[in-house]
Amino acid sequence: MEMRQLGSLWPVSALTLGGGGLGQIWGETSRDEAVATVKLAIDSGITLLDLAPMYGRGEAEAVVGATFEGKWPAHVKVTSKCMIGARHFDNIGGRLEASIVRSLETLRREQVDIFILHSNIHPDDYEYSLHPEMHDYGGVPMTRFFSEIVPTFEKLKAKGLMADWGITGTGLPRSIMDVLRGEPKPAVVQAVSNLLDSPGGMRRYEEPAEPRNIIRTAGNNDVGVMGIRAVQAGALTNAIDRPMKGDDPEMLDYVKAAPFRALCAELGEDPALLAHAYALAMEGVDTLVLGVKNRDELRAALEVEAKGPLSPEIIARIEALGLRRQVPRIPLDAPI
Repeated sequence: MEMRQLGSLWPVSALTLGGGGLGQIWGETSRDEAVATVKLAIDSGITLLDLAPMYGRGEAEAVVGATFEGKWPAHVKVTSKCMIGARHFDNIGGRLEASIVRSLETLRREQVDIFILHSNIHPDDYEYSLHPEMHDYGGVPMTRFFSEIVPTFEKLKAKGLMADWGITGTGLPRSIMDVLRGEPKPAVVQAVSNLLDSPGGMRRYEEPAEPRNIIRTAGNNDVGVMGIRAVQAGALTNAIDRPMKGDDPEMLDYVKAAPFRALCAELGEDPALLAHAYALAMEGVDTLVLGVKNRDELRAALEVEAKGPLSPEIIARIEALGLRRQVPRIPLDAPI
C-alpha cells in the first residue's frame, strides 16, 4: 500500500481503518467479523486505526482491543476522540482525561498516538440558529478551546497518555482554519473529503462548508489531513442502506448525486468505489478513513487503492457534473 506523510508526524498508509463500521454505525456486523476485518486491514498494509468511544458505545475500541489482546504491532498507530460541549465546561480536563483513560483500558494500550477533539469549534459569540442544541452537545468557543482544551491536551501529552492531538474539522470553517494557523496547533485535522464537498448531517452551521480550504490551510501549516466521508454517509453509493427521512441531509445529498450515479453506470463503475478513488486522489489528503464494517467492503476499498491514482480524465468528468458548487469565502480551485 502507498505510504504518505501525515503532516509533520510520520508516514501513514493511504487508507485508514475507521471505527464507525466496526462499531456498527453503518450497519450490522458481528464481533468476529469486525475482528477479522481489523486483522485483514493490518495484513494488507493499513497502519492507522481511527477510533472513538462513541462508535457503538465503545464497541469499536473493544473490537480492536480484542484483536490485539495487548500485543499491538509496533508499526500500527491509533486515534481516539472525545466530544466537549457547554454541558462539560465545568470539568473539561476531567472529561478529556477520563475519556482517554477509558479508551486505553479498552484498547489495552498505554498511549494513543493521536487524541482528537470531536467538537465544533466556533467564535465566542456564535449562535447555531438552526441547531441551538449544538452549544450544549458539542460546541466549543474559540477562547475556551485555546485557554482550556489545548492546555489539557498538553498536560495529557506530558503524562504520556497521548503522543499528539488533533481536531475534527467539521465545525465553522473559519474557526477551523484559525485553529490550524494557531500555536500550538493540532498535529492532524479530520477533513471532509468527497466529490460533493459535503459534511452532510455533521454540518450544524449556516455558512458554506469549505472542506478544500480547510485541507489547503492544513497543508500550508504542516498539519496532517485525515480524509473523512468519502461516500458522504451513503449519499455516494448505489442506494442508502438504512431508513432515512426525505429531508435528511444525507438523503438530500443522495438525490443531488443522481448525475454521479448516472456517470458511474455509463463507466461501468460502482459509485461507492469511484467515490473512494476520487477522495484518494484529492490533493492534500494524507490518508482516507474507511467506514467499512466487514471484510468484503474492506477488500473492495483495498482494490481501489491498489489500482493507483484515478485518471485525470475521470476526475474531469466528475468535476464537470458541478456537484460541489457553492459560494465559499475563498475560491475552491485555489491551489493547495
